[in-house]
Amino acid sequence: MITPQTIQQITSRIDIIDVVGEFVKLKKRGTNYLGNCPFHNEKSPSFTVSPAKEIYKCFGCGKSGNTITFLMEHEKYSYVEALRWLAARYNIEIEETETSPAQKIAQQTADSLYAINHFAMDFFTKQYWDTEAGATIAQSYMQHRGFLRPIVEKFKIGYNPSDRDSLAKALIQNQFNPELFARTGLVVERNGEWQDNYRDRIIFPIHNTTGKIIGFGARQIAKNDRSPKYINTPENEIYVKSRILYGSYFARTAIDKANECLLVEGYTDVVSLHQAGIENVVASGGTSLTIDQLRLVKKYTQNLTIIYDGDAAGVKAALRGLDMALEEGLNVQLVLIPDNEDPDSYVNKVGADAFRDFVQSAKKDFILFQLEVQLKEVGNDLNKKNSLVNQMAETLSKINKAEDFTKLQEYVRKCADILRIDETGLTQLVNKFKRDKIVKEEKKMAYDEAAILMPSFQNETQELNNIDLVLDKDLLHEKNLVRLLIEYGNELLEDGRLASTWIAEELESFPLDNPDMIQLVKVYFEWQSEGKMPNNKTLQYHVDPQIQQLVMGLFEPEHELSLRWNEKLGIKKIVADVTFHHDIEVSLLYYKLRKIKKMIRQNQDDMEKISGEEQIQLLHIHKHLKDAERELTQIIGTVIFK
Repeated sequence: MITPQTIQQITSRIDIIDVVGEFVKLKKRGTNYLGNCPFHNEKSPSFTVSPAKEIYKCFGCGKSGNTITFLMEHEKYSYVEALRWLAARYNIEIEETETSPAQKIAQQTADSLYAINHFAMDFFTKQYWDTEAGATIAQSYMQHRGFLRPIVEKFKIGYNPSDRDSLAKALIQNQFNPELFARTGLVVERNGEWQDNYRDRIIFPIHNTTGKIIGFGARQIAKNDRSPKYINTPENEIYVKSRILYGSYFARTAIDKANECLLVEGYTDVVSLHQAGIENVVASGGTSLTIDQLRLVKKYTQNLTIIYDGDAAGVKAALRGLDMALEEGLNVQLVLIPDNEDPDSYVNKVGADAFRDFVQSAKKDFILFQLEVQLKEVGNDLNKKNSLVNQMAETLSKINKAEDFTKLQEYVRKCADILRIDETGLTQLVNKFKRDKIVKEEKKMAYDEAAILMPSFQNETQELNNIDLVLDKDLLHEKNLVRLLIEYGNELLEDGRLASTWIAEELESFPLDNPDMIQLVKVYFEWQSEGKMPNNKTLQYHVDPQIQQLVMGLFEPEHELSLRWNEKLGIKKIVADVTFHHDIEVSLLYYKLRKIKKMIRQNQDDMEKISGEEQIQLLHIHKHLKDAERELTQIIGTVIFK
């Protein structure tokens, strides 16, 4: 785990213009910088970066954040991966907390495997481009397949010659640890000698999401070769097949922009589509989809389009993993390539534009397609139809997120229509599968307790829809006050106190209501008591992502990164240029006035419900509150609330 000291050193060195400028062409405009948003397609630039506040904001798609969240969003890095990227950029040595001997060994092994793979990739590319065998065999084969030099270089595609041990010798000569050779799958030991495992094959390096080489796919060239068409890296400390989608490193930005991931089977499908300019594509490697692969897709988009061969095997392969995709909340569609073609051959046959048009026109809804295929197999057999109804109800029960309620209702309606059964009956059957799943997962709970966790999805969705997501002025006043605390809390007042002390004293009498703002203030004063310097630049790099988001939300720009809190709160600006002291003072007055008015309303509601002596007491409270209201209004100088 990276130490807090290292994290602080990294965040103190961050230059958001330097980092974002690596990925976005920025032009200076006033105190800020402007460019085309990297998160969606736009012609007019609306992506604004503030070096003063170290945040970015797109006024087109609404994306915003700081340098670290930019790397996490754009490059799909984890928090730790983003820190490591920044540390490497600014030549900062990463210190980590004490790790166990086993953890150290595992990390050293992983680092060694990465090093071996990187060396092997360089070896294969040199063999491809710089040798006679590479030119006459590998390059000729790839050119015959229609692959041009730029795309081969982009994916670092290489060649391993037919020599028995050319790579093995190179690894040994460069003093790599032979104990790790077998784990890489690159070389194998036969009769006491290390021999190449991928002889006379085209080599496809496999990148992880940060661009490191974690393994290889080796395709045979010779037609008379009886060995497997593809040989892949065996699973090891850095290569776990179920967690990998080939091409994800090259596709992540394109998927983000298109808000759609195209999924194909093979390496050459991905490379061919990239060459045609269709870059939002990854490959499953010909295996059944796994939950980890689906979650990798979900990091980029909710929309998954599977493009497979149109034969029976392709259809069967496409239908695997459907239930898992639904449980992950993905919107899944299917495209079947006609005429025994695959995406690689079809895009080369019809061209990029026609391929795009075909994909758009040939998309089939995954669930309804599955139903139609299986309904043909059922025929008029009532027992088989009954089984199919149950199967479809179980499939639909996987759509279990409250926000997908409308989608589920539509599926139930369409499936009931296709099956020619009662819609209400299908709904009840879907609910039964939902309840059965909860009971099964909660074995240690009584049935009634489990039922509480899974009310009927109609009620669950209705409750969700009743949540008011609109920020009222009470919350806006609280957010404004917390913003001022973070922005000016370290400033000194004329009496020698910190501004944060002044705000804290006022909050004792008029406490915050919003849990997020309460938590943010708590973190602020915890940092202050620990001798840290809490402000908008340091707190936005807090280790807790929720705190980061809260801080960035307070300073998120309304327009051109200018904060228009006065307009949002209905506060009349008395002078053109105000000091931080005046800003805090006026905001506190309005905040307290808002609180008092809320207490007056609550007190009036209470008076309507009771009578007698208790009502008289509430009348005295009402008078006291109205006096306080008038006093505050006089200080502010105007009545702004009706």
